[in-house]
Amino acid sequence: MYSTSSSEDTGSPISCYQPIVDYIDAQFEAYLQEELKVKRSLFSYHDTRIHACLYFISPTGHSLKTLDLLTMKSLDSKVNIIPIISKADSILKTELQKFKNKLMSELVSNDVQIYQFPTDDETVSQVNTVMNGHLPFAVVGSTEEVKIGNKMVKARQYPWGIVQVENENHCDFVKLREMLICTNMEDLREQTHARHYERYRRCRLEEMGFRDIGPENKPVSLQEAYEAKRHEFYLELQRKEEEMRQHFVQRVKEKETVLKEAEQEIQSKFDRLMLMHQEEKLKLEKKKKALEDDMAMFNKKKANAELLQAQAFVSTPVVSLKRDKDRKKLLRGELDKIGCKITPSAEYDLMHISVSEHIDVSSLSTKK
Repeated sequence: MYSTSSSEDTGSPISCYQPIVDYIDAQFEAYLQEELKVKRSLFSYHDTRIHACLYFISPTGHSLKTLDLLTMKSLDSKVNIIPIISKADSILKTELQKFKNKLMSELVSNDVQIYQFPTDDETVSQVNTVMNGHLPFAVVGSTEEVKIGNKMVKARQYPWGIVQVENENHCDFVKLREMLICTNMEDLREQTHARHYERYRRCRLEEMGFRDIGPENKPVSLQEAYEAKRHEFYLELQRKEEEMRQHFVQRVKEKETVLKEAEQEIQSKFDRLMLMHQEEKLKLEKKKKALEDDMAMFNKKKANAELLQAQAFVSTPVVSLKRDKDRKKLLRGELDKIGCKITPSAEYDLMHISVSEHIDVSSLSTKK
């Protein structure tokens, strides 16, 4: 069971009834695939095709909704539609009959093909003719049981009374059940197979490329149709392969161009970096050479300074010794002039007198 009322305001009417159409087509497709098998078993196959669609209509008392018309129009070529007015206890009997007549008039004016009970069979033609006049059936449903007399029956209980589901004076549930299960079940199956499924099968085989008549209006066997379709598919496959090959070659060329441009850009960048590296290397070598020259000059000056220092250290004692001798001579001369004699201890002190020291002559000598 599928409800379209909950999807009525979604925007697109197709999205409301398309799941129903897809489900019916899926059952036809499953049967067709079983039928096309090399080794098929249709007698034991579980047939899931839909043989009847009970389309419930709200008891508005006015007219059919646009969505109802669109849905039934899309389904009438795929399934046997039986329109039903739901909740028939919510509308008066006089209004109910007017509502039925209006619904049937709208269905005819909109060319909606509903299922009509067959009247060509003499055994059921009379009852089916009467039942066709009751369409659409008005039903009442209930899951509760109410005790009426000595029996428990399915019914809906209201403050004003009880509506019995299986009472023909209250609703058409019994008529609907008799027509579907007892009287016309085989006809529903036959209509599904001979009309709806056959239409689906023909459309699907035509989509696959199978035809009964060729271009020259001559009969075409299944083998010829198969070979023609196979050749057509082969040519189409070759065409697509060629398109894919051309597309692939074009993509490869474009990729090669991009890679070459990237390679050239990388090479130019590498050349610039190498040039910068060479320039930087030359600068560093110049700085290194200048630093080495400075170090050599420094070492040379250092060696000269050390040599001069060593020479100065060696010459200083000789000069001092010469000065001491000259000083001693001068002191002796002075002492001799005054007639003094140098004692041995004074001689020792005289040897340690520096040039800058003050000489006390009286301490160095004694009178003669």
